[in-house]
Amino acid sequence: MKLISYNNEGQDQLAVLVADRVYDMETLHPDLPGNMSMFLAYWDENLQLAKGGVALIQEGKISASKSKPLDAVELLAPVPFPTSCRDGYAFRQHVAAARRNRGVEMIAQFDQYPIFYFTNHHSITGPGTLTLMPDHFHNLDFELEVAILISKTGRNIRAEDAQEYIGGLMIMNDWSARRLQMEEMLLNLGPAKGKDFATSIGPWLVTLDELQAFEVAPKEGHRGVNWNLAMTCKVNGVEVSRGSLADMDWTFAEIIERASYGVTLYPGDVIGSGTVGTGCFLELNGTGKLNNPDYEAQWLQPGDEVEMEIEQLGVLQNTIEQEDTEWSIL
Repeated sequence: MKLISYNNEGQDQLAVLVADRVYDMETLHPDLPGNMSMFLAYWDENLQLAKGGVALIQEGKISASKSKPLDAVELLAPVPFPTSCRDGYAFRQHVAAARRNRGVEMIAQFDQYPIFYFTNHHSITGPGTLTLMPDHFHNLDFELEVAILISKTGRNIRAEDAQEYIGGLMIMNDWSARRLQMEEMLLNLGPAKGKDFATSIGPWLVTLDELQAFEVAPKEGHRGVNWNLAMTCKVNGVEVSRGSLADMDWTFAEIIERASYGVTLYPGDVIGSGTVGTGCFLELNGTGKLNNPDYEAQWLQPGDEVEMEIEQLGVLQNTIEQEDTEWSIL
């Protein structure tokens, strides 16, 4: 099932997407809540009711006249108001390439435990236009990732049990202002201002039952499951990145285990995978320079369109523009 949130007269409206038609939750069943926050409060019960409604749509018992075409709604983030947002560091290929490009050895601790950082859950956005400050355009970057939604409360969750806490998968773009990020991390703290201005997720949340056919075993020595889903990113229609979610070294299950150690995870928490190999200009530019000293680095510019496509998860499209101000903190 594909869950979307869209702008309904200034309020976030939860709906399902079936054959490019948008059906509000109340259309599926009168007891279903109209927004994601309320849906998450009783996830298991609401999910079963919603699945029953989708079955009625597919059987023709709920008319398409009670729906809207997808292109007639303004999509928001599927989870417009996450309770928190963590981002992992799960792809060894990305970490190794980024360190190689900086002339440093691969860090041994990567293979010992999964890590993550907290980003600004109040800056979550969906598809559409993003307006950023001038400083953000000093080496502005995308990061091609997948995120999961935590759908029920849990603490000290073992990796073997973690799957039941995942509500679904969605595309995630962890926008990065690299100059700000590099400045603050010289003080061994962060990332903060280099990341806190925007994180885009969407265009919808895909529940795990739709992805069972794509489950694959984790890499040797790891626990949980991965999904064999192709991942690409285009900038202004030109493909710049390609990878697969199956390349995750640390699984979401293992990240959940560490994140929940001594800490309660709540419905509405969002956790990103970290960047897939080749999944950002920082890595691509470094590799280009390593191979060719005359390589011209590429960064995002005002007016650029970034399209992330992940198999089964859709296309997350954002256009970036610069705010009309000269204010700088650099």
